Amino acid sequence: MPYFVGIDIGSAGIKAAAVDEAGNLAGFAVCPTGGSFAKNAQKAFEELLQQLCMRREDIARVVSTGYGRKLFKPADEFVSEITANARGAFRIDAGVRTVINVGGQDVKVIRLNEAGNVVNFAMNDKCAAGTGRFLEMAARILEFNVDQLGELHAEFQGVPPTLASTCAVFAETEIISLLAAGHPKPQVIAGVHYSIARRMAGLARTVGVADVIFFDGGPAENCGLVEALRNTLIRKIVVPHLPQITTAYGAALTARASEASPAADVRR
Repeated sequence: MPYFVGIDIGSAGIKAAAVDEAGNLAGFAVCPTGGSFAKNAQKAFEELLQQLCMRREDIARVVSTGYGRKLFKPADEFVSEITANARGAFRIDAGVRTVINVGGQDVKVIRLNEAGNVVNFAMNDKCAAGTGRFLEMAARILEFNVDQLGELHAEFQGVPPTLASTCAVFAETEIISLLAAGHPKPQVIAGVHYSIARRMAGLARTVGVADVIFFDGGPAENCGLVEALRNTLIRKIVVPHLPQITTAYGAALTARASEASPAADVRR
């Protein structure tokens, strides 16, 4: 049975996913991006091959996406992360019309039509505020791990404080000031989550907000952020089982589709 692989080389993490002939997820691997995009992308790829008990020659096609997509030389094709994210999200949920993706250094909102094609999108990559890096910074100040922030948020009941700064540097100062003023940590992280949610919601409104939002990317695993986004947009939020690999999965599906249509063999 042939397998197809997608490699999503992001600013914070590298995700590799494989699909079978039917487009079903067959395996995945995740590793930090670190300081060497190409080396760590190869590492994630090799981990995936080990899972599948295969060699590179056994993979029918490889498509890379993300910031560092052109650095992965074993790829047969390059596609944008917008295209890959949309394809992966639509395969997971064909009812999706608005996708919000939070990465390490950007936020993307994608609008799809009924066929799953991208009709509009917007991206905020000018500042770290509202991204995964911002959450990492907040966790560091609060002396928690990033994966503990959702539980911390759940401990707070009431109205969270407002972080007015649109710059990550100034927002960091606000967080420190709130803690110095005696605000408990659960209250502060709730304020951080709502601050990020407001930025995501503002970007989403420029693209078009459907009744159901498909929310993916690593930060989508944060239940506090999901709650903040739900309450801010007043929409149903759908988070896939493995939100971090949606784009890699979409790239793998693109590899599968390109193999079926050889004329599509173009490095973009």
